Amino acid sequence: MKIESFEEIEGWVLARELTGIIYQLTKKSLFSKDFGLKNQIREASGSIMHNIAEGFDSESNIEFIRFLRYAKRSCSEVQSQLYLAKDQGYITSEEFDLTYKLTGKTRSKIRGFINYLRNFENKTV
Repeated sequence: MKIESFEEIEGWVLARELTGIIYQLTKKSLFSKDFGLKNQIREASGSIMHNIAEGFDSESNIEFIRFLRYAKRSCSEVQSQLYLAKDQGYITSEEFDLTYKLTGKTRSKIRGFINYLRNFENKTV
């Protein structure tokens, strides 16, 4: 099955869900006042989505993989920022756990897609 749009990529779907959650969390009273962390975690979560979308229109799998790697790194950035938000009391342990796990699942889907594209690129017809 050929993917026709970036919206069909599982990693992008999860990244969109994650970004929505991050925006909800950063609207909370204390979190919303920490402009630096609020903006940084929003940008990092959005970066996951945007890099997948931008990479989708690459001219090659090699270029697409490069953008997917950026997206994967942004997942790690979000997870690190979640620790800071938890440590500062901006989010609860439950919010941390759920969001951290979703971020890990997103990274896993992106990693799997990278492996798929690598294998596809290496096959000879």
